[in-house]
Amino acid sequence: MSARPKLGFIGLGAMGRPMALNLMKAGYAMTVYARRAQALEPLVAAGARTAANPAEVARAADVVFSLVTASADSEAVALGAEGLIEGARADSVVIDMATISPLATRRIAQALAARGIEHIDAPVSGGPAGAQGATLSIMAGGKPHVFEQVKPLLACLGKTILHMGDHGAGQITKACNQLALTVTAQAVAEALSLARSCGLDPARVHEALMGGVAASRVLELFGKRMVSRDFGSGIDARLYHKDLGIVLELAQEAGLPLPAGAVVKQQINALMGAGEGTADFSVLIRALERAAGQTIG
Repeated sequence: MSARPKLGFIGLGAMGRPMALNLMKAGYAMTVYARRAQALEPLVAAGARTAANPAEVARAADVVFSLVTASADSEAVALGAEGLIEGARADSVVIDMATISPLATRRIAQALAARGIEHIDAPVSGGPAGAQGATLSIMAGGKPHVFEQVKPLLACLGKTILHMGDHGAGQITKACNQLALTVTAQAVAEALSLARSCGLDPARVHEALMGGVAASRVLELFGKRMVSRDFGSGIDARLYHKDLGIVLELAQEAGLPLPAGAVVKQQINALMGAGEGTADFSVLIRALERAAGQTIG
């Protein structure tokens, strides 16, 4: 790979768009593809070239980043008709930054390897704010020498960048992250609901908890949104439902019970059934309030 590789980026949503822009700000030439034309506009305005499909992105790039929603989407982008596998050169690299099944990750890596194409799974944590500020936590799986090759690119996107093991190891690490995040968010929702039910001001209780051992980034971020009833920004609750599906699938394969994770997935089921799947995950508190017959807004 050249010292200044040409890049491609597929998936320009709330996370992918600022990440691609940060790579361009670092001076890398960029070719982009998205299903929605309007998603391309900020990248085109910044100087990116557009492509008609993933294969065309791969033909123009030494390294292609992919950040789509689900395992099936990643497989279609990489291996489907007009997918990356049809355009990528041998020794080019595909970096999948979506949160998907480790099993799907390994299938993709194996199929690409048969064509001489390298693969890194590198899911992220940090949300849209981390994507915009280039402060993401990036957990990667794949060949160590390929990881070292692309690490300077990942450094344009995040602050904590760790190689976790072979293909799929990044996805397993992200699954652990999502399990800890969602279970903690459920605890925060329960604590603030209990405070309100006992006649206390949830904002004051949140402030008190942030000064003690219970303090965490989840309490800070999601707790603040629960207190302010700000459910309109952030990451959709439905995406955490997808992530917990991956978590519980891994647990089943390992023969490991995850009772707290299973409970939170059921809470998200309730949110989606109430039509709140596209609200920020902090809306989790509403599932508790509905169960208690409370209407708070």
